[in-house]
Amino acid sequence: MLDQLILFVASLAANFFSALSGGGAGLIQFPMLIFLGLPFGVALATHKVASVALGLGATLRHLKESHLERRFSLIILGAGLPGVVLGALMILQIPERIATLALGVLTLGLGLYSVFKPRLGMDHTPRNRQGAALIGGMAGLFVVGFLNGSITSGTGLFLTLWLIRWFGLDYTRAVAYTLILCGLVWNGTGALILGVIGTVAWDWMPALLAGSILGGYLGSHLAIKKGNLWIKRAFEIVTILIGLKLILS
Repeated sequence: MLDQLILFVASLAANFFSALSGGGAGLIQFPMLIFLGLPFGVALATHKVASVALGLGATLRHLKESHLERRFSLIILGAGLPGVVLGALMILQIPERIATLALGVLTLGLGLYSVFKPRLGMDHTPRNRQGAALIGGMAGLFVVGFLNGSITSGTGLFLTLWLIRWFGLDYTRAVAYTLILCGLVWNGTGALILGVIGTVAWDWMPALLAGSILGGYLGSHLAIKKGNLWIKRAFEIVTILIGLKLILS
């Protein structure tokens, strides 16, 4: 019961901040599973399955706002899902430390980039939706999908910033796309693959799922109420903390 309580509280906190900033649940949840005794591969598969519930909780809140465009959603899914599948198939063969260090440097860079771009994500100015610019954006989505399928800590943050920087979304809309499409569909695909080729600690799942759904809903609710500047600051704090944690771990 004590382990289940720890799992629930940690999952609630991780997914609350993830839903608020557009990613980063793995900062707390994934290392916690390893700390509590799961091997790396089992913790990876278990976290990926639990992270689908974050997408579910966020979806329940964000769908009320109707921020998602159908065509753009299909572009994100079509370009990103092949990368998710490839990343999930390869992750168990990649040296853990190399992958973690690289991700830490990239994630820290995201946060610092946002800090030094005061207007980044403040305005919704859609762009690069046609022709060569769209193809370039889809290539970026494939790379982000690969990272999402292979490394779990904070990769939703990459999608959030890519949607803002390349496609011109504001933070509120970018986070909505990330939490619903990445959190629910991308993570669901990765969870399915890792569940087949790996091992999931199913007896740990009830507390993780409850914390993920509740944290996802509450974090999304606060993000919608507070708006772009609040989400931007949460994004910067979470990315910098994740980057430092991954580099120094």
